[in-house]
Amino acid sequence: QVIGVGTFLLLVGISIVLGLVLALIYACKNKTTKSFTMTLSMLPALVCVVIMMVKGNIGAGVAVAGAFSLIRFRSTPGTAKEIASIFLAMAVGLIMGMGYIGFAVLFTIILGLFMFCLNFIGLKTKGYCKEKTLKITIPEDLNYTEVFDSILTKYTKMYELIHIKTTNLGSLFKLTYNVTIKDEKSEKAMIDELRLRNGNLKIALMRQENKNYDL
Repeated sequence: QVIGVGTFLLLVGISIVLGLVLALIYACKNKTTKSFTMTLSMLPALVCVVIMMVKGNIGAGVAVAGAFSLIRFRSTPGTAKEIASIFLAMAVGLIMGMGYIGFAVLFTIILGLFMFCLNFIGLKTKGYCKEKTLKITIPEDLNYTEVFDSILTKYTKMYELIHIKTTNLGSLFKLTYNVTIKDEKSEKAMIDELRLRNGNLKIALMRQENKNYDL
């Protein structure tokens, strides 16, 4: 079936509008970048064009699978919310490419309103996170292999030295540990003992970064 120029422009135009709506909704109450906002805006139109070009062709399934696989190979790993937004934009483009304008608009309104409401609910993870990253600066003449073991054993359930870096022209070492704190109230006592051991140099304790990236 040949797609007319008018139909092509109509579907692409509506896809762009729906993409802009999704991008604006996502940007509300969410930290985002210009490149991600532009991607979210253009994605429905891009998927729409792909689906229109392969409609009725045996390669349609391969084309759709290939388009969705591009998500995994983004230059920067994304959060679960970003990936969900990308799937939403692609779903809108898929519906538009099949020619179901009304369903695409309705789907955008329903999921857009749902996402908008979630942004204002402000769901937060409550409670204390025991998994921490501990960074300790020590002088070069301090043997770091076992110097903090007794302290970390006392205040943590588990600890692992994951990174060692020299700094200040080699006169200092920066050690990075992944630790699981036994009791949140003992953090200050642990840091005080570490300061006595490392000569009162810089110590940082922070929430452990998630390296798995919820994809």
